[in-house]
Amino acid sequence: MAQNLYCPRVRMGNWNEDIYLEEEYMKDFLDKREKGKLLIQRNRRLKKNLLRPMQLSISEDGYIHFGDKVMLLNPNYPEKEEAGLFQCGDLSLCMTPDEISTHLYDELEVPCGLSATTTRIPIGRNTFTILSAGKDATGQVLRYGQDFYLGITGGFENKMLYLSSDHRTLLKSSKKSWLQEVYLTDEVSHLNCWQASFLDPQLRLEFEGFPIQANEKIVIYHHYTNRALAVHRHLFLRTYFGKEVEVAAHTHLDSHKVEKPKNHWILVTGNPRNDFSTMLDLPKPPAKDTQAMEQAMDLDTQ
Repeated sequence: MAQNLYCPRVRMGNWNEDIYLEEEYMKDFLDKREKGKLLIQRNRRLKKNLLRPMQLSISEDGYIHFGDKVMLLNPNYPEKEEAGLFQCGDLSLCMTPDEISTHLYDELEVPCGLSATTTRIPIGRNTFTILSAGKDATGQVLRYGQDFYLGITGGFENKMLYLSSDHRTLLKSSKKSWLQEVYLTDEVSHLNCWQASFLDPQLRLEFEGFPIQANEKIVIYHHYTNRALAVHRHLFLRTYFGKEVEVAAHTHLDSHKVEKPKNHWILVTGNPRNDFSTMLDLPKPPAKDTQAMEQAMDLDTQ
């Protein structure tokens, strides 16, 4: 009857080389941990910056100014024409770094993607700065039809990326809808210029040159391609932060040649009562009872 002639303490094969190899692995691991090059350390640093709480600018006169830090919010609207899954709620424009690049590099790689998610808290990945397209105009009021840049740091220091877009090609377009792509880049060019238009197209010409009110619906057009910034709530993306929806540059018009709600945006400013909240968190004033007022004035409402 055959028996095992070796006990567990017997070393077989290249046991000495295996021991040295394990020691090298441990030395390499400790060296990377000291220098902060481990994958988990890179992920923690990146998430710490992108998810860092930010303070939005407070508008004292009710208008948007150059240099203000704002959130770009697509307000909620009912599902009508989209079939299938539909992302409800207010969606904020967010930077979305590539998942593979986040594992390889410590800093943001350009071009960087964009998406929209349901967060309404100002953090590093959704806080944009209004920048002038020409000479320095910090503190001046932003007006309808005026060129401006939308810059974002992502929570990093000495790092500014600009919201950009360009004509779609066979090799360059949005991932789901195949429309004009929107991305972030560190190059300053004519592709970074955007303009705000009044919501009502019948009054758009009259409001040209007027100051833009904060926390009001507007339409944001790309100056070079004349395409409006849009959110596709029915097209979902798998991102580094989970499931989010696609953002593209395309003007969606209804039968009356009016931009659809997916093209509507709000430049959200900070809440003066709280450093880390927005004007959306303020309670709305109670609606006035017009019927009671009419009865008090002896008016017939029938």
